[in-house]
Amino acid sequence: QVQLVESGGGLVQAGHSLRLSCVSSGRTFGLYAMGWFRQAPGKEREFVAAISGTGRSTRYADAETRRFTITRDNAKNTVSLQMNVLKAEDTAVYYCSGASTLTSNADANEYPYWGQGTQVTVSS
Repeated sequence: QVQLVESGGGLVQAGHSLRLSCVSSGRTFGLYAMGWFRQAPGKEREFVAAISGTGRSTRYADAETRRFTITRDNAKNTVSLQMNVLKAEDTAVYYCSGASTLTSNADANEYPYWGQGTQVTVSS
């Protein structure tokens, strides 16, 4: 059974940084892409970033989210999201997700596994 457990969320002032982490268990971590999605109050879940199983390929939602950097450590079964220069509009529940493929993907339908989410609140 695949489990994803996020950590690192919290309350931070605008302009500051946070680092989210997600530990995966239950399958061979390095064979699958991982992603981060977020859902703000009253909005649909949206793609933030993804990384291939090898870690050599990444993709982000758009230029704005290049404030964010996704990385992974296959030896530790961990994927992280470094978020810099946070803005109030980054406030959301952030979800770690495990893909069914090796290559990174922005489509939530390609991710059968999801963590419980971690709240990020950015005060302005």
